[in-house]
Parts: sequence; structure tokens; C-alpha cells
Amino acid sequence: MKNTTLLQRFKSSFIVYKPIYGLFLMFGLFSFVVSSCKTTNVSQPQKQNTVTIKLIQVNDVYEISPLGGGKYGGMARVAHISDSIKRAFPNSYLVMAGDFLNPSLLGTLKVDGQRVKGRQMIEVMNAMDFDLATFGNHEFDIKEKELQQRLNESTFNWVSANVFQKNGESLDVFHTIKKGDSIAIPETLYYDLNASNTSKVRIGFFGVTIDSNPKDFVYYSDYLLESKAAVNTLEMSGSDIIIGLTHLKLAQDVMVAEASPSIDFMMGGHEHNNMLIPTKGASIAKADANAKSVYVHTLVYNLDSKKLVISSELVSITDKVPSLPRVQKVVLKWDAILEQEIKTVVDNPDEVIFTSEDFLDATDTPTRSIQTNLGVLIAQAMNESFNTPVDGALVNGGSFRLDDMLQGDIVSLDIFRVLPFGGGVLKVALTGTLLKQVLDFGLAKAGTGAYLQRYGFNQKMGVWYINNKPINASQTYDVAFSDYLLKGFDIPFLTPENPGVISIYKPLESEAAYDIRKAVISYLKTL
Repeated sequence: MKNTTLLQRFKSSFIVYKPIYGLFLMFGLFSFVVSSCKTTNVSQPQKQNTVTIKLIQVNDVYEISPLGGGKYGGMARVAHISDSIKRAFPNSYLVMAGDFLNPSLLGTLKVDGQRVKGRQMIEVMNAMDFDLATFGNHEFDIKEKELQQRLNESTFNWVSANVFQKNGESLDVFHTIKKGDSIAIPETLYYDLNASNTSKVRIGFFGVTIDSNPKDFVYYSDYLLESKAAVNTLEMSGSDIIIGLTHLKLAQDVMVAEASPSIDFMMGGHEHNNMLIPTKGASIAKADANAKSVYVHTLVYNLDSKKLVISSELVSITDKVPSLPRVQKVVLKWDAILEQEIKTVVDNPDEVIFTSEDFLDATDTPTRSIQTNLGVLIAQAMNESFNTPVDGALVNGGSFRLDDMLQGDIVSLDIFRVLPFGGGVLKVALTGTLLKQVLDFGLAKAGTGAYLQRYGFNQKMGVWYINNKPINASQTYDVAFSDYLLKGFDIPFLTPENPGVISIYKPLESEAAYDIRKAVISYLKTL
């Protein structure tokens, strides 16, 4: 719970008036009904005195363009779905359940002398006419100043009940600055819908975020306590329908849903896989990451009985879905910037270089905690990137920035998405003593970016082996390292000045090892 001596609470709800123009048939896709604490039996015929609301949900979207060689995803395609629904159903809301400002390949580039850092996503979301978003843990990857710029640029609403801006010992709500005015991001937000000449329906939202990304400028209050307080606020404000917009682990979402029976439905993120989970309270929906799918939730509220029926449709975003022209124009602008950068390394970003039947795991937690199939594959590519052999390869898990899975046809662009910062592969001759220290340090740092993905190394009973032989402390080994590791940021003692470092070979521009992404692409082509 927040320390109230540090925080002057800004409890506020925004009222947005939006008229209802009529009732239409459900958007033409198969749907299934999920239970709600206010749900009536769907087998009964609906009365005429009802209001229909559409909620269009995406979450964990890091790329604005289609992926997999254009086969899935793409925000301009999502915009087509959303625009079609909004034209048929005026009471429709396009919402983002967190994680969209970072990570992304585009976000690492410089435009006009500044890192993009999510600017492309805000520009696209504005063009899509997003209505509402909440924070995900990745929103706080970028610097405080950069986040403020993104908040100021957004034309949609934000809502957050448990994330606050920290400045030394003082706390405040996050805010947007519009035309010189500071506007607090509310803990709850509601929309009033004109249901008839005499009746209104109020739909209220609250947002909460997982505390998995500690930053000096962010304070996370208890998500469960704050969700309860937010629901209470919405009840007192007269909300007929209460919706949670969350970015939590599923188990945490379940706790929120079951702790507050007044919640009618929850739209969440963080897991990256689509799901619709019933609980003892509200059901929880999550779409697939990177807009591989969107959820379309239909809410029908009966003004007489005060009962609510909710049905949910999972809509796949594939190359069969058209792109909305006004959004596609923005996407193409950013695609051109990205293509220009990538072509400094490879000629064809969309070339299929490898086909994988398995999911290649580049999600954050595994790559920073355990050996993953993609981590080993990248380390193996590093190992093979020199003209003369090396004994093994090491790369820090923190350099993997995709936070997603790869499957099927892998194109060159995908490797750039995994390793957006690039950098060279160095051949380092070092003593066995230092090598064991490096391996021990990387293992001890499981859960952080300093954890090492490895090729050629394994540990048995506390003993490190290289190519199935125990590492000899007095022997010198040639190891391929990502160049970032030799800067001493993740492993403080691993620098060129360490006496255990005998020599460092920096590859020529003509060698695959000159850029780790080129090394991986070249290797995958041989498989």
C-alpha cells in the first residue's frame, strides 16, 4: 500500500460522453459467451431495451508491421478491423493492455538525432484512433524523459491505479502535458453512453500493472489493493459495467477478478498467448502478442433487468485482412526508415533464411534465466562466424530484445528484431581461470541481462566443461564473445585490461562476425 505521507493521492475519473446511434447485428465472426457476474442466460431472447458495446483488445504489441514475411500481425490490419467495427457500432473502444513502447527494432534507431523509443508506436496508435491504454512493464524500459514525450504525444486516454511517478522521496501520478496543461492519468475512467432519451449507461475502466520492472522514477503500489479501491471508486461513481484493463501475470489477474465481484470483465496482457479464462469472478481475456490476433468483446446490457451478456471473438490477423490506408501510410513511413538501416548489413530483410518447426524462444524471462533453443542457436552462430575455429561462444541474455517466439519461416528481419543493437563478435583469448570466473558470474546472474547464453560449455557437479573436457585454469582458450560483454557493463571484471585477457581479435567488415546479426543470418542459411 502506498505511503500516504509521501503521496498526495489524485483520485480522478474522466467522463467521456459518447452517443449511441442504434443496434446492429454482431460483427460477423463466430463468438462464444463467457460468464459475468451480471450475465443473464443467453438462451433467452434479448429484450429490445438494450445497449451494445464493443471492446477491441490488443496487448503486448512491439512491431507495427506484419511479421513472418508478412503472414501475420500488422497494426494497419488491426486498424481495418477496428474501423469496420466502429462504423457499425458507435459504442466501440479500441484498447491496449500494456507493453507497446518497447522493445522494438525501430525503437533502437536514431531519427533526427534522437532514439525513436516508441515514437513510431504512438504515431500509429494515434492514427488508429485508440481510445484507452494502460502501462505494461516494458513502458518503463525507456528513460523517464522519453516516456514523458510519448505520453505527451498520445491522443488517447491512459488509465492506471497502481503506477506512480517517483521523484526522490515524493510520489505523484503520471501525467500528460497538452498545450502547456498537465493532465493527471486517472486511476479510473468511465464513459457515459446515451441509451435513450432518459437513460444512460456508464462503463468504467481501471488499470493495474505488474511490478516486474523496477526503475528509479517508478513506484508500484500493491496491484490487488489498488484494484479493489478502483472498483470501489467506480461503484460509487455509478458505473453500470466495470472493466479491468490489466498487465499482470495470469495468477495475479485471477486474484483481482475473484477479489472484486463487481468486476464484469478483464482484458489483460503479459502472457503473449491468447486465452479466455473463467474465474469465480470475471473472465480474463488476453490476445496473442504482436497483434497476431485481437479480441473483440461484445457487451449487451439490458436497461430494464440491469443484466449483462458478454461474448468474445478471437480474430486472427493474417495477410487475408486488409490494411487501413491512413494507418498503412504511417507504417510505410517507418518501414522505409527501418529498411534503410537494415540494408547497411543485409541486402534483403525479407529473405527467408531458416524454417523452424519448433518455437524459438526469445522471451525475456527464459533468455535471462535458462539456456533456450534460440540462445544456443545464436551462440552457435557466433562460434561458426570466424575463419578459424574457436572453443565456444558466450552472449548476454539481455541483448535479446524480442520478448516473443519465432516459428515457421524466419526472415533476416526477425534476427534484427531479436538483436536490435547489433555489435560485433570478438574472438578473445583468455585464461581458463578467467573463463571459469565469467561462467560462474553469468550463472549467478540468472534472472538478469548478465545471464549468459552458451555454446560449447556445460556444467556438471559444479565443474565447468568446454567441449566435454574440464576447463584447465592454466590453459588459454579462444572464445567468441558479443562485444558488449567486453565493455564491463554486465560483467564488471571482464574488460580488455583484465590480466586474464591475453588478446582480442576484432573482425574485419568483410567477415560475418563483424555484426552479430549477419553472423546469425549467415549461419542459419547453412542449416
